[in-house]
Amino acid sequence: MLNGKRWVPWAGWAISLWPAFVIISSATWKLTRNAWYVGEFARIGWPDSALPLLAFLQLASLALFLIPRTAVLGAILLTGYLGGAIATYVRIGEFYPPLVPLSTSMTAWLGLFLREPRLRRSEEHTSELQSLRHLVCRLLLEK
Repeated sequence: MLNGKRWVPWAGWAISLWPAFVIISSATWKLTRNAWYVGEFARIGWPDSALPLLAFLQLASLALFLIPRTAVLGAILLTGYLGGAIATYVRIGEFYPPLVPLSTSMTAWLGLFLREPRLRRSEEHTSELQSLRHLVCRLLLEK
């Protein structure tokens, strides 16, 4: 469907700029110890001593996400990191702030899907995967 269109990877890179911007902004606030950010961090239950480590994790995951050979690993790590941010807010009963990490991870995966032809190629093998799933289910049910 999208394979063979030259604009698709470029659109993927353009879309991938948004999560990169969000992650770089967040890491910058952590490393510069932005007063509002430190206060927000304390409010949600994190010690400010964790800021540098979390910024490093963000930037390392982002670097992996932006390198084509490691982009899938980077997206997985970013999703895990952002999932922790979502869990932190849900734990304290706030449901609006998680929209930022949720939309950031979804945008990262959309950008990666468009820029990585191996991920788009998997849509061609959907029937093969469904057949495999049926085979595994049948084997499990026979026991």
